[in-house]
Amino acid sequence: MNKVSGSAAEAVADIPDGASLAVGGFGLSGIPDVLIDALHKQEAAGLEVVSNNCGVDGRGLGILLAAGRIARVTGSYVGENKEFARQYLSGELEVELTPQGTLAERLRAGGAGIPAFYTPAGVGTQVAEGGLPWRYSPDGSVAVSSPPKETRDFSGRPYLLEHGITTDFALVRAWRGDRHGNLVFRRAAANFNPLAAMAGRVTIAEVEELVEPGELAPDDVHLPGIYVQRIVELTPEQAADKPIEKRTVSI
Repeated sequence: MNKVSGSAAEAVADIPDGASLAVGGFGLSGIPDVLIDALHKQEAAGLEVVSNNCGVDGRGLGILLAAGRIARVTGSYVGENKEFARQYLSGELEVELTPQGTLAERLRAGGAGIPAFYTPAGVGTQVAEGGLPWRYSPDGSVAVSSPPKETRDFSGRPYLLEHGITTDFALVRAWRGDRHGNLVFRRAAANFNPLAAMAGRVTIAEVEELVEPGELAPDDVHLPGIYVQRIVELTPEQAADKPIEKRTVSI
């Protein structure tokens, strides 16, 4: 039951080339920075990433992207990363854009063992009709397009069939966690982290504060330890390193 790894490097050491990863965070809020950095040093390549966004230039998943280690991204927002746009438009990266709420539910459904569900999001758009460019060719033509989605009416309203997502691994960040893997997320970090953690077959969590079993009140636990296989305790310096994506006030 003691799921604590000796280091971030040890925790990600067995992630192979071509692995699929669900990664928590929204922008730079709640991203598992330390685990991503360890994976960057580990040099696994050809990764298929499922995350709301792909970091920013030089931070978060952006460092894996810049190193050419990500082959495919399923996400909902990619507007803050110029290297992402360059790789996508040049045919180096395959991208499946998904409505944000749909992405969240696909991760949750996968973690809950639900293979598919119907949603009204995307009805009447290319999300339903197919033809969205997933991958470009170097000459600018579309090499791979999204397929059309199955539709069905319920009470006179059309819905799309979306499939749940499961991944080989998940990387998440939590505020507090115990040695059994029970996690508590704080404020904006409670965004995609619990959902990504549910979707991973092997979930690795970096925690800002590690406590002993029994110190977390059951009602305070956001994600039970059954979803978590490995825990990495951050140093105080690592826990305090929380960059701001866009500063909107003056100092």
